[in-house]
Amino acid sequence: MFTGIVEEIGEILKVNYSPVFELTINSKKAVKTLNISDSICVNGACLTVVKKQKESFSVQVIPQTLKKTNLERLNPGDKVNLERALLPTSFLGGHFITGDIDGLAILKDVREERGQRVLTLKAPLELQKYIVNQGRVAIEGVSLTVAKVEDETFSVCLIPYTLNNTTLRFCKEGDLLNLEVDILAKYVDQILKFREKEKITFKFLQQAGY
Repeated sequence: MFTGIVEEIGEILKVNYSPVFELTINSKKAVKTLNISDSICVNGACLTVVKKQKESFSVQVIPQTLKKTNLERLNPGDKVNLERALLPTSFLGGHFITGDIDGLAILKDVREERGQRVLTLKAPLELQKYIVNQGRVAIEGVSLTVAKVEDETFSVCLIPYTLNNTTLRFCKEGDLLNLEVDILAKYVDQILKFREKEKITFKFLQQAGY
């Protein structure tokens, strides 16, 4: 589990495609406390550390993750957002992120507005229903508040601190970005699908805290 608060920007040192897709990432901060088999969030995807050096570590990516993310498009020299797994004592500054990417969002527009950068994205149709005004999404592993939802797009606003401390400052129109929607929204959707079968009503959901 993660929070979407990026700890460090790492750099891809090496990409191996065979026999398994493997990324070697340069790190100054996160690597210090990483151990083999630890989970780490790389551009929003939860991956397992399989090797560790003094200032770098390696992670492997299964085909299912490659299909849903942009990780296969990474090349040596590319920057990536890094966040270590959440501890029971960690401060939760963003929102709960599983690191299981739901799909790729297309960056449709980038503009500057009142000292902030506004990104407008188009999510896959099956994910758009989970995105609501003032709700939460994770883009490239960064926890963000949804500023506006339209028919086919949604927008998020980036303050200068977020731009300076994440890879989102490098994003340009047309980029495919890793998207994870709020897991609570997916749980509610699943409950509603079976509300008749289980005799779950809206009143029941309200009483349960949804």
